[in-house]
Amino acid sequence: MQLKRFFTAISFLLTLSCSSVFSLDFWSQMPNEQLARNIVDQMTDSELLSQTFMFGWAGAEPGELLYQWVERGLGSVKVFGWNTDDIHLVAKSISSLQNSAAKNRFKIPLFVATDQEGGWIRHVKGDTSITPGNMAIGAAGYPVDSWYSAYYISREIKALGINMNFAPTIDIFTNHESSIIGTRSFGEDPYKVGILGAAFAAGSSAAGVIPTVKHFPGHGDTSLDSHGKLPEINITSDTFKKRELVPYVYLIKEKVPAVMSGHLSFPQIDSSGAPASLSKYFLTDLLRNQLGYEGLIITDDMMMVGATIYAGTMSNAFKMALEAGNDIILSSTTARLNEALWTSNLDLMSEDADFHERVKDAAYRVIKAKLEYFKSGNSAPLNPNAQSLDKAIPDKEGEAFFLEQACRSVTLEKADYFPVLPENAGRVLLLGSLNSFFEEGKKRYKNAGVFRYGYDLGPNETQYAIDNIPTFMNAYDTIIICVNNENHVKIANILKNSKKHVIVLSTMSPVLVESLSWADTILLGYSWRCDFSFKAMLSALAGEYQPGGIKPYSQE
Repeated sequence: MQLKRFFTAISFLLTLSCSSVFSLDFWSQMPNEQLARNIVDQMTDSELLSQTFMFGWAGAEPGELLYQWVERGLGSVKVFGWNTDDIHLVAKSISSLQNSAAKNRFKIPLFVATDQEGGWIRHVKGDTSITPGNMAIGAAGYPVDSWYSAYYISREIKALGINMNFAPTIDIFTNHESSIIGTRSFGEDPYKVGILGAAFAAGSSAAGVIPTVKHFPGHGDTSLDSHGKLPEINITSDTFKKRELVPYVYLIKEKVPAVMSGHLSFPQIDSSGAPASLSKYFLTDLLRNQLGYEGLIITDDMMMVGATIYAGTMSNAFKMALEAGNDIILSSTTARLNEALWTSNLDLMSEDADFHERVKDAAYRVIKAKLEYFKSGNSAPLNPNAQSLDKAIPDKEGEAFFLEQACRSVTLEKADYFPVLPENAGRVLLLGSLNSFFEEGKKRYKNAGVFRYGYDLGPNETQYAIDNIPTFMNAYDTIIICVNNENHVKIANILKNSKKHVIVLSTMSPVLVESLSWADTILLGYSWRCDFSFKAMLSALAGEYQPGGIKPYSQE
């Protein structure tokens, strides 16, 4: 009888155990590490590899192909800026994709990422806030500004169901001619960049969005764009340690949850010439083993030439990225189901035990990170409420903050004629492109004249402005010109010998206006199309407050 009871008990426990394993899914009650391990142990090779992929989509809504990938077990999706003017449609698409993911065997939700850095990198458009950006934060110098910038940016995208942001950019503003980094950088001091980057990451996490610092190990010392070429940064190991790595040391100490690897070659650091995104030395030996980083590693877009030019093929690039130590491989386009980047690497998992273990480790890291995030009590909704978006976006508290932040960042670069009081300015002419510039200017200088030219004007429109402004400006005493790009600088230079008071408002990298030192007054705002910054600069110009921002780099 006792023996019979013993076997009955064993049978019951085995049945219970099998039942438990069979019903195991993402929402099972179990410690995160144990649950993640149990899930990956039961996954097929296809399910494991799928968790390491992140795809974007090109249309206004995800296509059938992306849904097929989600049904296969795709781990993550990316919201790019191509079709995001309708935020209600963005929220609807995210909800639909998450619902599809919930039907899979393990019910693992998607990471949904975007690039909402602040400043001129704003992939989710519509009514989301256009903010002063990183260089403006660096000019003010307050970590609290960085924290709240991330906090309010993140609250907006979280309302859409976006749970991961590819920000902050902690590239150091070393190469002043860089068109790819520019005002995306906090400045040239690696220690300040680290402090402000850590504050930004903390603000993002507090709002419930996973921050991702980029572009490891540093995109700041090149003028090349890795979308089109593989930048080669030929610096010594000593410079690399004392400059590029400093911000990452700060962020790793603060337990940042995700790092983006850059398509950047440092031949004196890794003699193979491999981009960091495909280099086991950079990602495993250095980032993980030497610096002690424990979070996710995510590639920059693998559609960029900087990745494929070294690997030779897209399939090999994906393979090398996984072998190097990346956990999520990002592609801006949705691959076909039979592409070699999938089939070849899936076959390799069954042939190469080491590669299989690396993919399994990456999938484990992804699922563990998802468990920690989605069960934190502060995650983005899987099914965002499209009806409440208009109340959440733009963030009303954020709007008030971003104006204050813009005022703290404005830098008075030259003040031979400052302030320009409305009652003493004489006849004022406003030269620029954007409505908010003219609106704020005419609020303070009531009868100001207006001459408009395009924001991204080409050579013909530039020449038209150069030919016609000299005659037009004769009737005015003070000229306020808004400068954003090199063609705007060409227009500004025709004012050099005009014998007028000339005020330059710089709205992007201050490097652009260094050639305009002849102007009477130069104000730096650092921001792209930002209404808050226009209001802050023109308020300061009219004597409403004294600007205190300091340009966050030296002029060599």
